[in-house]
This record gives sequence, structure tokens and C-alpha cells, in this order.
Amino acid sequence: MYKILFFICFFTGIVFAAKAQKPDTTVAKSKADSAIQKHDTVPQKKYIPPITKGKVYHPDSTHDPKKALFRSGVIPGWGQLYNHRWWKVPFVYAGLGLLVDVVVYNEKYYKLFLKEAELREKGQSVGRNPDFAQLQDTDVLNDLDTFRRDRDLGILGFIGAWGIQMIDAYIDAKFQQRFTMDNNLSIKVKPGIINQQLYGYTSIGNIAPGITVTFTFR
Repeated sequence: MYKILFFICFFTGIVFAAKAQKPDTTVAKSKADSAIQKHDTVPQKKYIPPITKGKVYHPDSTHDPKKALFRSGVIPGWGQLYNHRWWKVPFVYAGLGLLVDVVVYNEKYYKLFLKEAELREKGQSVGRNPDFAQLQDTDVLNDLDTFRRDRDLGILGFIGAWGIQMIDAYIDAKFQQRFTMDNNLSIKVKPGIINQQLYGYTSIGNIAPGITVTFTFR
């Protein structure tokens, strides 16, 4: 009987001792909660994205489109310089220069074939161009007409290009005089594919390469 009571008291003491050695989690939890509350009480800075504003060009009532038109008519590119569009000047002179080269080239060979045609028409062999000895009379006349046509087209193209740069200067000056020109308009150019009709089939099928131009108004 005493042995049973002794073992009961012994095991009861071991149980209470094990419970007494359990760590006190209330203190740790209270410290952790206080740290979290302290961390939450720190005010967070709100992120505000920087505001970027592009340069805005307001209308200029003193800018005269007639001056731009007149200056471009006198000297090509002068109107573009008046509009502060200097980057257009190289394109103007490159286009006009190519057309002048076309006119000079075709005029040179037109005179050579014209002289050859006149000598053959008169039946004279003196003064003929030896490079044209293998050509028939019809070939000489056809080449003569070809060079004359290309020369005339070059002259018309030169006049047209001169007029286009005048119109460009006038319209650009008109926009600067009356309209606000800012960065709210964006242009995006990228390659694309165009679906063709049945009659437009190519060797690669019914598709053809193309260019997609997208205007975005903000």
C-alpha cells in the first residue's frame, strides 16, 4: 500500500515539474506584438511618380506664312530655315540635286543622239559618233525620244519639287502661327503583313510585306 502511494506521489511530482519547465510564451508573444505594433505605427511614404511635362509650342501670331512661302520661292530651303526646321534643308537639296543630275544626264545624251540623227538624215558620214555605228536608224530615233522624254520629266520633277518645298514651308508656318504644337501626338512605324486579294497572289502566297503607321492622340 505504501509503495503504491509512493509511486503515485512520485509520478505526480514529475508531471508538475515538467509543466513548470515549459517556457513562458506569453512574454515572447507580448514582445513580438509590441514590435509589430511599433512597426505598423511608422508612417509609410506614399510613392508619387514624377511628373514629366514635355515642351509645348504655343501659337506665334507674328510668324508670317507668306514670308516663308516667298523665301522658299526665292531660295529653296530658306522658308524651312525661317520656320526653324533646318533638318529639312538637306532633304530639299538632295531631292533637287538628284533631279538636276537626271536633267543634265539626259540632256547630254539627247544632244549626242540628235546630232547623230541629223547626220544620218542628211546622209553624211563625217562627224558621226563611232559608238553608234552598230545602231540602226530606228534605234537612234527611239533612243533620241527616250532621252528627250526623260529630260522633260526631270525638268517637270524639279519644278514640282521646288513647289512642294514652298507648300511645305507655308503649311508649317501656318501651323506655327495658329495652332499649338506639343508632344501629344506620337507616330509609330513598324513592319506588317498585308493580305492580298486573289488577283494579287505572289510566289509566297496571298501575303505581302507592308508598313503600319499608327498615330496616337493623347
